[in-house]
Amino acid sequence: MPFVDVGGARLEVERIDVGRASGAPIVMLHEGLGSVSMWKDFPHRVAHAANRNVLAYSRAGYGRSSPAKLPYGVRYMHDEALVVLPRLLDACGIERPILLGHSDGASIALIHAAAAGRPVAGLALMAPHVVVEDVSVASISAAKVAWRTTDLRAKLARYHDDVDGAFTGWNDIWLHPDFRDWNIEDLVRDVRCPILAIQGEDDEYGTFDQIERIERLAPDVERVRLADCRHSPHRDQPDAVLEALVRFVDRLT
Repeated sequence: MPFVDVGGARLEVERIDVGRASGAPIVMLHEGLGSVSMWKDFPHRVAHAANRNVLAYSRAGYGRSSPAKLPYGVRYMHDEALVVLPRLLDACGIERPILLGHSDGASIALIHAAAAGRPVAGLALMAPHVVVEDVSVASISAAKVAWRTTDLRAKLARYHDDVDGAFTGWNDIWLHPDFRDWNIEDLVRDVRCPILAIQGEDDEYGTFDQIERIERLAPDVERVRLADCRHSPHRDQPDAVLEALVRFVDRLT
């Protein structure tokens, strides 16, 4: 697995280059407990379905990347979007990407497009967060109980070198009282690129209100609502997600 040095951190990356790929590359941003390997074969499916080169990476503290500096602050997603991601894109020679983000990764994509001062071709967002909902806090609290009482740690350890840091970093900040006021709606108003927003009807970490807020605030938003789908649309409804993504990418072209 290749690595890229970014700001003193060694970040795990996976690149899928498609022959004769044209148009903006797709950069994939994982969820709060995700990593390159947790995407499984989805980056390859995206690359070949959309005929775009794809880059996926594990943020510091996740996957095989260097450990993160803990604890996270309330602006940890801002730091990733405005400091780390620009450096990674420069190191990989990527300009004007399509950002495909899931959960925390989708929020990072929104922040980057709004405030990094860099061109973005489009945003494909799965289960994004723009505010903190009660359902999010309840499910993250339940995850903390599962971490202590089930085999959740052992399952996640297959994907993360520092599994304790990966879980506690994410879990602690989302359950911190100061994080209840986290809100990026003002930034969403500054996003000017097209947005594809995908939400599962059975998402245990967020409601359809998240993408409705995005639609009200940004000028070009396509919403996709998926039945029989929880927090990970690319796992629960991969064909529907790929169909929507290909349609969106073709429109950008």
